[in-house]
Amino acid sequence: MSHERLVLFIDAQNFYNGARRAFFASEGSHVCGQFQPVGIGNLLCSRGLPGAARLLEEVRVYTGRPDASKEPETYAAHMKQCAAWSRAGATVIARPLRYPPDWPRSKAQQKGVDVALAIDFVAYAIEGRYDVGVIASTDTDLIPALEFVRRFAAQRRIEVAAWTSPRSRSRLSVTRSSIWCYWLDRTDYDSVADLTDYNI
Repeated sequence: MSHERLVLFIDAQNFYNGARRAFFASEGSHVCGQFQPVGIGNLLCSRGLPGAARLLEEVRVYTGRPDASKEPETYAAHMKQCAAWSRAGATVIARPLRYPPDWPRSKAQQKGVDVALAIDFVAYAIEGRYDVGVIASTDTDLIPALEFVRRFAAQRRIEVAAWTSPRSRSRLSVTRSSIWCYWLDRTDYDSVADLTDYNI
């Protein structure tokens, strides 16, 4: 049996926040919501459309990177987490956070993370580097990338992944297109949870 090559593109902060909204109280520990990216990839490959055997080709994690001089402790924790992701086999793509003039009163913001993910999602499709491309995010800025691949690389299957619970259920979709969604519930989350406190 031939296998479809699956590449998973994870918007790390968006997917982390989504898990917290779905499964945890807002005041819960910061480790609640953390996940193992490669674990998610393996979970998705075990599911999907009937009769479609999947092989996990790559897991790509897109994240904002704190400034080491402005937030040394946060930067150190972030680098530990990225190192853990890499050791497990994920590819980490980090973009520097943008700090507003009134920081720290205003929070640092992720800039370019969704653009980097969207470009890679499209480029991988055009270059034939996946048969199935999955975006794990609910950021609607990524919809144009899904639309592009749907229109111009129709031989590639596009899918999405999202957390689901009684209090939170949202996903990316494309108008007038049926895109498979991997709905991940609390049991799924528990199977890929990462409870490491990278601040220690």
